[in-house]
Amino acid sequence: MYGDCGHGMIFLAMGVILCLFEEKIKTTSMKGLLMARYFLLMMGFFAVFQGLIYNEFFAVPNNWFGTCYGNE
Repeated sequence: MYGDCGHGMIFLAMGVILCLFEEKIKTTSMKGLLMARYFLLMMGFFAVFQGLIYNEFFAVPNNWFGTCYGNE
């Protein structure tokens, strides 16, 4: 598991799509992915959460929320 907002959003979107379109996907050759739909959903959610804590978006550090380690 990694903390990155950008990559986490991709996994989150994949999980949401697999959960929302479960009935349509069951009739295709991608039905094997349905076993991992909740795993992808939660992995994406928590990767986005950790990415917000780490301030990273696609491995690029950002300063969205500042830091508690200031130059004193």
